[in-house]
Amino acid sequence: MQALTTCNTEASLEGVIEHIIFHSEENGFSVFVLKTQAADGNIEEITCTGHLPDISLGEDLKVTGKWVNNPRYGLQLSISQIEKNIPTSAAGMEKYLSSGVIKGIGARMAKRIVDTFGDNTFEVIAEAPEKLAEIKGISLKKAQNISELFHLQGEQRRAMLMLQEFGISPAYAMRIYKKYKNQTVDVVQSNPYQLADDIDGIGFKIADDIARRIGVALDASFRIFAGVRYCLWEAASNGHVFLPKEILVSHAAQLLSLSPDPHIEQALRQMQIDRLIYCEKQAHIGVAVFLNHFYQAEMSVARKLYDLAGTFKAKEIIYDEMLSEGQREAVKEAASNGVLIITGGPGTGKTTTINAIINQLSAQGLKIELAAPTGRAAKRMSESAGREAKTLHRLLESTFSEENSRRQTFQKNEENPLETDVLIIDEASMVDILLMQSVLKAMAPGTRLIMVGDADQLPPVGPGNVLKDLINSGRIKVVRLTEIFRQAQESAIIMNAHRINRGDYPSLNEKNKDFFFVKRPRQDDVTEALLELVSKRLPDYIGGDSVKDIQVLSPMRKSNLGVTQLNQLLQNHLNPPRPDKKEREFRQTIFREGDKVMHIRNNYQMSWKILNEEGERIDEGEGVYNGDGGSILNIDNNKEIVTVLFDDGRQVDYDASQLDELELAYAITVHKSQGSEYKAIVIPIHSGPDLLFNRNLLYTAITRAKSLCVIVGLPETLYRMVDNNREFNRYTALAHRLMSS
Repeated sequence: MQALTTCNTEASLEGVIEHIIFHSEENGFSVFVLKTQAADGNIEEITCTGHLPDISLGEDLKVTGKWVNNPRYGLQLSISQIEKNIPTSAAGMEKYLSSGVIKGIGARMAKRIVDTFGDNTFEVIAEAPEKLAEIKGISLKKAQNISELFHLQGEQRRAMLMLQEFGISPAYAMRIYKKYKNQTVDVVQSNPYQLADDIDGIGFKIADDIARRIGVALDASFRIFAGVRYCLWEAASNGHVFLPKEILVSHAAQLLSLSPDPHIEQALRQMQIDRLIYCEKQAHIGVAVFLNHFYQAEMSVARKLYDLAGTFKAKEIIYDEMLSEGQREAVKEAASNGVLIITGGPGTGKTTTINAIINQLSAQGLKIELAAPTGRAAKRMSESAGREAKTLHRLLESTFSEENSRRQTFQKNEENPLETDVLIIDEASMVDILLMQSVLKAMAPGTRLIMVGDADQLPPVGPGNVLKDLINSGRIKVVRLTEIFRQAQESAIIMNAHRINRGDYPSLNEKNKDFFFVKRPRQDDVTEALLELVSKRLPDYIGGDSVKDIQVLSPMRKSNLGVTQLNQLLQNHLNPPRPDKKEREFRQTIFREGDKVMHIRNNYQMSWKILNEEGERIDEGEGVYNGDGGSILNIDNNKEIVTVLFDDGRQVDYDASQLDELELAYAITVHKSQGSEYKAIVIPIHSGPDLLFNRNLLYTAITRAKSLCVIVGLPETLYRMVDNNREFNRYTALAHRLMSS
């Protein structure tokens, strides 16, 4: 059979598990040998890979999948659907029970049971377990326990089969079964929308498809509840803390294929009673509808900032004579305010100001903690300050809820606050409302908070616009650094960034060493020039590496110049396939050893380790976060493990069910680049929607470059972006709450 089989062709096989090569208890991924009978009558042993919650020798399986050629292990069947058959012969039953599938039954006991009951063995175990007690070594209690375990396995088989009939892949079926165990069938049949709340990767649309198949009515209340929550979560993914009621009702009606009728209004009333949402009247908005925890987050942030924003009697301040007037003001206000915001563009001395504040407050005997939202930003802060800076997640000691692993919690909170007098947060424009709530919860009364950032950069990826809201409220002390230092004036990157921020066109024709515009009329020309720059011209110019030191930033994900397309092209140029580089295909992406990658979703459970040069483990922990970047260190196709080495030295193993959290990162969106700084950046701009092609995005992109910025495309598109000062307004109420406090 194998000799006549070609890769990617589908096949269905029936057989018995002869040998288990590998099985992961955590995610169910298994490699096993299936003994099957070919059409010509010959017995063959086929290596199979797939996700099974439990696997035992002697199990009778019917599997469907595609043939793949593993470079190391040869032809294998990658399984997409699995059905477990109960052995029907006495010999099959004995092998099944001997495998240890039921705790308490070993090989000898299995033989005794089958010798006693023969082909009726499973019927006795399931329906008359008391008869097992007739066998020496089996008490009545043990017989009942054996029967219970046997029934649980039947539930498992039924659950997995049902999920696959709904079009759910074995990997996701495994996640679902691990969550609900023997309640899987009941949960799916009673309220399939619970899957969307509890299981990563199962969204409303998949749950709604299952609901349709089992006959859930369009106007069922739990369906409408799920649709409303989905609309609010979608809004949150676009940065909104709430939605105006009229917009929410319209979106929900369209999603649910219902007219905006009393059903949705009734659902909103009940959801508010159940404290799933909060409705609040607001001027110029009407009724604002929040997911309840977003409303609580804004209220909590406003109250805590009001409590912290007191004043202190400043001691005598000794200024560094090199400080500008604005920097001196920042040092003075840091010494006398409980909450302070320092904002300014590139080259205005924010880093120098932070260091001056650290020196001043340290001299007063105050303990200081430094933090930033991302690993890259924290590393840069550590280098410039000469002392450790942590990510906010690490500072707050992030963990996850045992009841819901998708919900983040922190060990630092009101009961266990940070042991510091001052907390300084850099790149504060990236902090969303939920993270801000957690930071403030961990600050004891009397602790000072100093937030430093560029308010003109893009808002955070998460919901809210905290830094800008605090500034606009007028209730928090703000120092604006506006003077551009002489050394910074020599950088065309910095000067052009300020021109763009003012609404002036950048200088494209001056002879300089760090800012270039490469004019190309067609998209294909832009792509060609970009590939040549990244792979050939720029590495020599900057004396750096194409992968480590150069980052392509695109305004878009899709289109010919979006990150998806560019990543495939850059991968082929910078890390082409080679016999000594293992690969793993996931959906439409090929991951290859040496690839530049980025983690794209907060995963609070994911384990990491740090090894020394000798390969010894020197640190370990849990938590990998959206935006963490690194490279693929190793791919083990037999165990389906992809090992990533992140920029901060952490190693993380991704199994087959976790690869949807990983992306190629030769090109990334401008949003994903926030908080990072790269030696050189290349920005393709040609054509795109006004919503993305605006001044704010262009300014943010250019300020990511440390030594070199190259823009490739149409000058008229760049000018259009500068002229387009339309910001994507976010629905937030934090500024209003602070003004009302």
